[in-house]
Amino acid sequence: MFCPVTELAALVRDGELSARELVDAALERIAALQPAVNAFADVDADGARAAADAIAPGDPRPFAGVPIAVKTNRAVRGLRLTVGAELMGDRVATYDHNVTRRLRDAGFVIVGTTTMPEWGILPVTEGRRFGPTRNPWDLELTPGGSSGGSAAAVAAGMVALAHGNDGGGSLRIPAACCGLVGLKPQRGRISLAPEAGEQLLVQDGVLTRTTYETALLLDLLAGPEPGDASWAPPPAEPFAIAAGRTPRALRIGVTTVMPLLEADLDRACGQAARDAGDLLAGLGHEVVEVVPPWRRPGLLRLFSAAFGPAICAQIATAGQLAGRAPQAADMEALSWALWKASKAIDAVDAAQASLQLHAFGRSVIIWSASYDAIVTPALAQPPVPIGELDPTGPDPLGTFERSGHFTPYTAICNITGNPAISLPLFERENGLPLAVQVIGRPAGEGALLALAAQLEQARPWAHRRAPV
Repeated sequence: MFCPVTELAALVRDGELSARELVDAALERIAALQPAVNAFADVDADGARAAADAIAPGDPRPFAGVPIAVKTNRAVRGLRLTVGAELMGDRVATYDHNVTRRLRDAGFVIVGTTTMPEWGILPVTEGRRFGPTRNPWDLELTPGGSSGGSAAAVAAGMVALAHGNDGGGSLRIPAACCGLVGLKPQRGRISLAPEAGEQLLVQDGVLTRTTYETALLLDLLAGPEPGDASWAPPPAEPFAIAAGRTPRALRIGVTTVMPLLEADLDRACGQAARDAGDLLAGLGHEVVEVVPPWRRPGLLRLFSAAFGPAICAQIATAGQLAGRAPQAADMEALSWALWKASKAIDAVDAAQASLQLHAFGRSVIIWSASYDAIVTPALAQPPVPIGELDPTGPDPLGTFERSGHFTPYTAICNITGNPAISLPLFERENGLPLAVQVIGRPAGEGALLALAAQLEQARPWAHRRAPV
């Protein structure tokens, strides 16, 4: 499962490999590595084999027969929709989410759903429902979160790529931890149908090994669905074509300034951003050091005023489905603390926080208008050890705050809506991946992907293999 998805699809299309053989290979690797990595919430071996058996050589769908996994917060018909939470029970989805349907329509074979922290709150994946998911590069470390199961599955070669989503960095963080490409698309690029018409912070996407695969999947998943409240403007050309163009000389800002005043920056993480700037300068771009206007007291609290209620809306819906009000015993200490804190916010305070968050995001976008891209560290710290950010511990809100110190750079782009991508450009001395984040212009995924592809060509990473 380390081949590009286009090559895997071509093998099936040309009859060199049957879809059943390809799916069986994925299922065998999942069975072998799941006890150590714990990347899957559910494995649907029978359903995947049945879907594969229905695929013949010459199938015109672009990814016919290629195995893929979906994060367990998006409905997959016939599998449990858990959101990593006990309160969701074992209810089986009777429908497909928009992203699931588009994946199936393109010929992908869904082999299962991947783990995540409870309600997607933390940037680590070790909720009490499924236990810790481990990083294939070092099993004592987190793969990141909240799309940590998907990242671990791809890094371990269980599948060639996997679905995820990003409400504060939940694609970019696990991509950085696991040596993958993780793009948060522009707000409104991929429909949240059928459950939501729009969402301030969250966008769906994928975790892949290459920029080109990310571009191909963005073309597949992008576009509105009937009933969406808003959507991103369509691109001038397919993202995969844009990603293949050599960028013109760009003006690029590089910064290590952290949005959170209390956070500390690991030396190697900061150096990675500076090294990326040097690499870009060598490629002919104008690179300048910048000081963004995002270092604001109380930013984490302001973000939490939007993030917390969004999480708690899921909890309330789960309670309705369960036929009872959520209780402390239903969830981890952190989830319960956020539930109580969000219930204490009245409608006026919530509306005011939303206005302040939008105003903050607008100020960042206006400031960045004179730059084609901004480079930052992807993380402020190396992947943390399993157990360091414990959602069941005695100080849950303190854990939530510390989690922001691990990942201070990512949530900014959920506030602004800009596309941003994590790229595993470098390696640490111990061999672990070391990533940078590149932030693009609003609705500028094509240009951002072209720049990412140029960096990948200059410093390839897809050949690296986790030692699991």
